[in-house]
Amino acid sequence: MSWQSYVDDHLMCHVSGGNTLTAAAIVGQDGLVWAQSAGFPQATQTEIANIVEGFEDNSTLPQHGLFLGGTKYMVIQGDPGAVIRGKKGQGGVTVKKTNSALVIGIYNEPITPGECNIVVERLGDYLVEQGI
Repeated sequence: MSWQSYVDDHLMCHVSGGNTLTAAAIVGQDGLVWAQSAGFPQATQTEIANIVEGFEDNSTLPQHGLFLGGTKYMVIQGDPGAVIRGKKGQGGVTVKKTNSALVIGIYNEPITPGECNIVVERLGDYLVEQGI
């Protein structure tokens, strides 16, 4: 299975009411995009490096925010070393860290934060189990 099909089939899948995430991607921890949906923001190497650092030091992102494609998300919660969740207006972002990648989902209403978390973390957990 290609990385693009993981994004298309598992991250951009239909959740309740037939809605999907706004955008999603799988990005290597080195900042290289493995696959992304249409409309995924152009994240910079610095933004990805800051997210990866935020998994190592969970005090940096809550203080400064999580930036993705120039958009700032307020970090609201997460699981240290595993998941970061952010909020902006009626939407937000979930980032799941695997051994070598970041699984990223961006949502807006009517998708709920919980629905985004489930979609992103389910794929991320699977990739971790596969050693990826």
